[in-house]
Amino acid sequence: MSKPVNAITEYRNYYLTPHFPVLLLTGEHWKISDVPSERLHFHNCLEIGICHSENGYLELYGERFSFREGDITIIPRNVPHTTYSSPGAASQWSYIFIDPNELFRHSLPSTWKNYDLAPYFFKNFKYFLHKTQYPTVYQLLTVIIKELEEEKPGFQFSAKGLLLSLYIEIYRIQNQEEIEEGGDDSGNRFSDSANPLSIAPALDYIENNYMRQFNIEFLADLCHWSPTHFRRIFNSIMRISPLNYVNNTRIQKSCSLLCSTEESILSISEAVGFQSVSSYNRYFYRIMQQSPREYRRRMLQSDKQEQNTSILEYSGWMYPETLTD
Repeated sequence: MSKPVNAITEYRNYYLTPHFPVLLLTGEHWKISDVPSERLHFHNCLEIGICHSENGYLELYGERFSFREGDITIIPRNVPHTTYSSPGAASQWSYIFIDPNELFRHSLPSTWKNYDLAPYFFKNFKYFLHKTQYPTVYQLLTVIIKELEEEKPGFQFSAKGLLLSLYIEIYRIQNQEEIEEGGDDSGNRFSDSANPLSIAPALDYIENNYMRQFNIEFLADLCHWSPTHFRRIFNSIMRISPLNYVNNTRIQKSCSLLCSTEESILSISEAVGFQSVSSYNRYFYRIMQQSPREYRRRMLQSDKQEQNTSILEYSGWMYPETLTD
């Protein structure tokens, strides 16, 4: 079942501390409702999830795929999706959010292609990995979750090493040449109109040049399409307009600067490509439901405290995707 082209797409920013950009969400209360959300969402970081019980559906690029107990999901940053359980079920999950660029900055060669696991770099990106097919991934992930839960002395060093092994294993799987073209039954087939490869040049350019000024015509030309055709295909894949995607990317980058630097709001707005601080403030509030100043204060305070909270307290997590009474 595909979502309509005008479906709302929501950006979720997770603040990951600069010294250890990893966030674990796990426990008995991390369950997903059987009520489908009206919103697709995408993150500012890599999401690795593991389904502990029940089954349900994940909507991705306008198509619906089923998941089951033991499935591991790999959702790179900026990939619109939504997850919900089967009718009458409440699937239990653990999620790890990481920023690979920051976490592995000094661990991997800077020339490593596909460093950020961008799906448009791989012909048949595998979003689902089942524990019976990929036991190494499953075992690494369960050990990592235990390390992050128990927080024994040196757990961050241990978790970083394990996460690096997990990341390399996932990279190897994605890079396998023997994956059949068109994907398989694990949720990797997409119609030509929803093929993320088709807009890869534009996505790549936006990621590397968000701080510059460019127009939609320029992005369309990178994909060798007319602006009208580019807008239509971009919307069908990303469920968001090219302009909103560019501005969401800029807001995402500014969130990191707000938390990791003492630069002024004006300086940050200019650094990420906004031409005026007023438009930056307006767009920031539209996405984050708070001002940049409020966001900075809240994130700096939360960084100093132990977090044992509901997912609703993380910016952007919306009903009805969280189980409610």
